[in-house]
Amino acid sequence: MPRKMDLKELDKKIQSMKKTAEELKKMGSGFPALARNTARILASIKMLELNISDLVEAGADK
Repeated sequence: MPRKMDLKELDKKIQSMKKTAEELKKMGSGFPALARNTARILASIKMLELNISDLVEAGADK
């Protein structure tokens, strides 16, 4: 039987990943490869936000 997903917990993890990626981006401002890769990471995280975090904000986890 599939386990029910905890959308709030998923959202919390996504926000943590976003914060970490943003910190890496700031730290690597003089390192072009890090800047490019964190931009890609942040784009992927944005897609997760659109899929999960927006549901949590809309109250779909109730």
